[in-house]
Amino acid sequence: MILAYLFAQLNQWALGKPGGLLVLGSANVDESLTGYFTKYDCSSADINPIGGISKTDLKSFLQYSVEQFQLTALNSIMAAPPTAELEPLTDGQVSQTDESDMGMTYSELSVIGRLRKISKCGPYSMFCKLIHTWREALSPLQVAIKVKHFFRMYSVNRHKMTTVTPSYHAESYGPDDNRFDLRPFLYNIRWSWQFRAIDDQVSKMEAGNDHTPSDIPVNTRATY
Repeated sequence: MILAYLFAQLNQWALGKPGGLLVLGSANVDESLTGYFTKYDCSSADINPIGGISKTDLKSFLQYSVEQFQLTALNSIMAAPPTAELEPLTDGQVSQTDESDMGMTYSELSVIGRLRKISKCGPYSMFCKLIHTWREALSPLQVAIKVKHFFRMYSVNRHKMTTVTPSYHAESYGPDDNRFDLRPFLYNIRWSWQFRAIDDQVSKMEAGNDHTPSDIPVNTRATY
């Protein structure tokens, strides 16, 4: 980012013009929520055009551009595995991917991001919703693991959101909370009550002693 700002200033200087250029960021909502970016690096741009969009919606936008404007060069971008290029290639192939590092797919994070922001779900209420949404693909235990993994990443890295680059807010699930809904940025990463409630529900469901929750109790809806 230091070099990016250097060239942004030198560009205008070389042309004999005053001022400098704005530096653009490239972190999406999913990466912001999980803290999958470097504080004061990727978060230090002037404007982030895609900072309020999930990876899933961003790919849909690119696909639309391919179909409507014949920008076929975008096909190779969409086909490439998302990677921060932190490791060397192995036999010419990408050996490190964003999804493997985060432990979740971008499609899963897109759903979770909407539940966190739009539905204001905490761990337990999110689990209760996702066991219905993902019932064809994942068991209740697998859903529990993913929900707890997300909230651990979210709480550990939440402090990074205080430095997130301002973005164009195209969707209501944007991550820019420190400027809008003022959620705290320091959390107890254990989520003791919420994770225990999830574990209890999984145990009941696996033992066949309880039906899948069809709704969420009022007192567990927003557990921040």
